[in-house]
Amino acid sequence: MRHRLPLLAAAALLCVPGAASAAEERSFDVPRGTLATALPLVSRQGGVSISVGDARLWNGRVRPVRGRMSVEEAIRRMLAGSDARAVRVSATSWRIERRPPVAKVARRATSPPPQPPPRPSVPVDVIAPPEDDIIVTASKTDIPHANFAGVATLLGGGDLAFGGERGMDSILSRMATVSSTHLGSGRNKLFIRGIADSSFTGPTQSTVGQYLGDIRLSYNAPDPDLRLYDIQSVEVLEGPQGTLYGAGSLGGIIRVVPRAPDPDVRFVQASAGVSVTQHGDPGGDIGATLNLPVADGRHALRLVGYMVSDGGYIDNMLRGQKDTNRVDVRGGRGTFRFDAGDDWTVDLGGVYQSIKSEDAQYTDRDAPPLVRNSMVDQYARAKYGMGTIVVMKDWDGLHFQSSNAAVSHRVIERFDASKPGDPPRILDQRNATRLFVSETRLSRPYRDGLGWVIGASILDNRTRQNREYGDAFAQAPLTGVTNSITEFTGYGEATVEIVPYVVASGGLRLSHARLGGSGEDVPFALAAANRAIAIEAHRTETDLLPSASLLASPVHNVTLYVRYQEGFRPGGLAVDSNFVRRFRNDRVQTVEGGVRFGEKGHTPFDANIAVSHSRWRDIQADFIDSNGFPSTANIGDGRITSISGALAVRPMPGLSFDLGAVYNHSRVDKLFAEALRSIVVQNASAGGIVIGTPVGADGTVPTSVLIGRLGQIPNVARYAARAAVNYETVMGDEDFRLNGWANYVGPSRLGIGPILGEGQGDYVDTGLAMRLGNGRARPVADADQPLRRARQPLLAGHAVRRG
Repeated sequence: MRHRLPLLAAAALLCVPGAASAAEERSFDVPRGTLATALPLVSRQGGVSISVGDARLWNGRVRPVRGRMSVEEAIRRMLAGSDARAVRVSATSWRIERRPPVAKVARRATSPPPQPPPRPSVPVDVIAPPEDDIIVTASKTDIPHANFAGVATLLGGGDLAFGGERGMDSILSRMATVSSTHLGSGRNKLFIRGIADSSFTGPTQSTVGQYLGDIRLSYNAPDPDLRLYDIQSVEVLEGPQGTLYGAGSLGGIIRVVPRAPDPDVRFVQASAGVSVTQHGDPGGDIGATLNLPVADGRHALRLVGYMVSDGGYIDNMLRGQKDTNRVDVRGGRGTFRFDAGDDWTVDLGGVYQSIKSEDAQYTDRDAPPLVRNSMVDQYARAKYGMGTIVVMKDWDGLHFQSSNAAVSHRVIERFDASKPGDPPRILDQRNATRLFVSETRLSRPYRDGLGWVIGASILDNRTRQNREYGDAFAQAPLTGVTNSITEFTGYGEATVEIVPYVVASGGLRLSHARLGGSGEDVPFALAAANRAIAIEAHRTETDLLPSASLLASPVHNVTLYVRYQEGFRPGGLAVDSNFVRRFRNDRVQTVEGGVRFGEKGHTPFDANIAVSHSRWRDIQADFIDSNGFPSTANIGDGRITSISGALAVRPMPGLSFDLGAVYNHSRVDKLFAEALRSIVVQNASAGGIVIGTPVGADGTVPTSVLIGRLGQIPNVARYAARAAVNYETVMGDEDFRLNGWANYVGPSRLGIGPILGEGQGDYVDTGLAMRLGNGRARPVADADQPLRRARQPLLAGHAVRRG
């Protein structure tokens, strides 16, 4: 009965009518200036997406807009007297294009020229907002995408919610360049552009920086997998992004932008869904969003809450259990926007989410499909909480922002550590993270060929990992580790149009970090013997990260760029058996070049291709130590070459085709981890996994053999591809949308080392979603069919009601 409650609640919620109404007018305060200056303000204050069809319009002068009026009136006033006009794409999106030339009519004509057939009216939500917003806000200078030197993918919140809000899976299914370990919700590590270290969540920092708005979500913890309810957009910037985002952006950043409280609109939105899984249990989800103006529209409160239950589909025959791996998610988010006067705005917010996984989601290789035989209940728990304070002000073309947050993140995992033929053994691992981060910056949004940002930040992170090993009745503590870092940073970056249609940028980031670590639950005898060298360590390090780029638009709708970026991760302490070992910081240097054709969402055809080469030194990676437990070390130096491309074709209104692909070639070309050498020797001498490995008389393994066995950087497929089709039209008084996709993930390796060096990947994931409805009620049905993968086909129904 417990598992059916979300389904009953979902069905009940579909019958709840909307209880609020939307206001027709909004408050605008947009000064006179260029279109590049005014457009972000109109978009932000109007709560709509606005794109530009001709990049040459950016520097055109527009008029000021002040007072309360509709969005349509505000845009009309802004463009009055200019050579631009606005075309409404949907209820929440507009496109600005150049006015057509006035047709010359002969004086002797006695009748007006024939008029073109009227364009059909566009109902609410029939045409989704363009996938690429006009502004890359993750650049921290609100630079137009046409002037951004790099690969930036912008996903609209409405598109991500199509088919149900699924968290990080919604992003992964739409991008070929982002990958995950798929260990389980709330336990995954994410990778971008071939920069990957390991499958486990250890003391190493994630190679992908994750942000909610401008707040960092984590430091060296797994992806919290926050569900994407009430999201405005998601920006993915391929890395490194060290100058602006510092440590943890080796592969890039993922920035989720939530919808802000709106003091001019009162509404309630509710959604509910049910799902049926082949060979599994049913599931369901419910969610609600409330926006409430306060004090006559001066302030506003926005609340989001949700409950999700995903049915299990794996049977544990040894314990007589069916569909054991159910996942339950509970969470919410709240933000109160306070108008402090004189254009000062203060946002007070909080986030909480808990994830409960009943069992692991893997199957045994030699067992029947979707079957595992284990005497251990391998559950997992993840709890994430965050409180935020964000202070903002816009004046005289400048933007000030101070973002501050405190984070608590706990992950508890149980693993089956049994050996063949032995009684069941259990490994429990607990990771507790406490993070405080504060960043203050002053920026000039890009306009008139100039944009810049300067800022400073303080980060303090402490992570404690404890482990216990034994049977179900008696467990003994294993050596754990605590890592801490306090980082002080200053950075700056400027973007300048040096000649017409040629834009250059450069920046620097200076970071000074104090690092510390100590062993936890270290055996007394070992601690007494090695107190000075193995139990704790402290040190400082200073890093300078430069960046530079050059972008040119030699002809209309063709953009060329080249850029150089660096990134790093500080070192720390890791556990190896009962010892505590230090590992050094690692560093990535990347050169990238690319070309873009057309403008995504506004031309019948657009395409892009990017080529990057990265040099990765002192790679931090996790591997399995001689006792069979995860450990961390600097395993060597490596090189990564990545080629990615995308193509979009819109042959007719409402129909689009999208293709994307990525190729990664990665190798560790210098290996210097003695721990890995000893493990290879042990396996070779014991007739284990690495049978036949040549071992010298001195017990060493040749470096060439090690590189051949261990050299591929893990978890990133050598190649991946994605294809999607989207169709939208009007059926009577309802709008109809159909979206289908297929993702292919090529082969990769599970990890570094002889034990983790097994192959994985090589599967296709397909999906289909359909929606038929109007602006107030939108039932959705979707199907997900992975091929050659543990998860089975999923059929789901979803509906949204809004008042």
